[in-house]
Amino acid sequence: MSQKSKEPKAVKESNFSTVFAYVLIPVALIIAFWVFNYVLGNPSNFENGDPNGHPKVGNYLGMMYKGGFMVAILMACFIITISIVFERFFSIWAASGKGNVNSFIRKVKGLLNSNNIDAAIAECDKQKGSVANVVREALNRYKVVEKDSTLSRDEKVAAVQKEIEESTALELPMLEKNLVILATLASVSTLFGLLGTVTGMIRAFAAIATAGAPDAVALSSGISEALINTALGIGTSAIAVIMYNVFTTRIDKMTYGIDEAGFSIAQNFPYE
Repeated sequence: MSQKSKEPKAVKESNFSTVFAYVLIPVALIIAFWVFNYVLGNPSNFENGDPNGHPKVGNYLGMMYKGGFMVAILMACFIITISIVFERFFSIWAASGKGNVNSFIRKVKGLLNSNNIDAAIAECDKQKGSVANVVREALNRYKVVEKDSTLSRDEKVAAVQKEIEESTALELPMLEKNLVILATLASVSTLFGLLGTVTGMIRAFAAIATAGAPDAVALSSGISEALINTALGIGTSAIAVIMYNVFTTRIDKMTYGIDEAGFSIAQNFPYE
């Protein structure tokens, strides 16, 4: 497969990921605010059917609603995080190919050691995925420069390495798409949660101050409502951090596999 034939697919995948991110954020906000107003704010969750009053005892939906509009923003962050996790999981899983990447690299190295280039290319066709695409391009380039007697060994190695770099530049950036959103949510979700908690605490203490005598029940209720923001923020942040590390580790393994295969291909040129 030539670089020209690979490029439209890479561009198509990039466009899909970009559109996915642009569409996801407003849709998540719309869904979150709809749930906040019509599910959490349903009158059945509150005493006397009044959303402005106290939630029914043990009704966590009503309690979340009393946490304020920051709850809706945090729910949107959670929806975006889960959606990005699923989108990246399937993209990276597809890029890994049909089999284990490490096993694939070992097979290619074994075939290279026996100078069976065509079989190595066939193995790439069976494996599929980003790593196999890069290795296939390198092997095709190897077959071309190997027959060129006008090139020195160093020039042949440089040509193969350049092909690997160009192919990698087309394939691997697609795997990192939208991970910046995941990394951002890992940080801002906790901050949004703390902001919601602080504003909730301010409201709770202000209400007690205007009520006259301190009311321990009202104070504890206000604090629990405020802390819901913290719980949502920390939970979303934890998921984002864990999955970001999982994805980057997977991408690093694929990059190492490409480097290892590229080294094996370069070493296959005989010394002059």
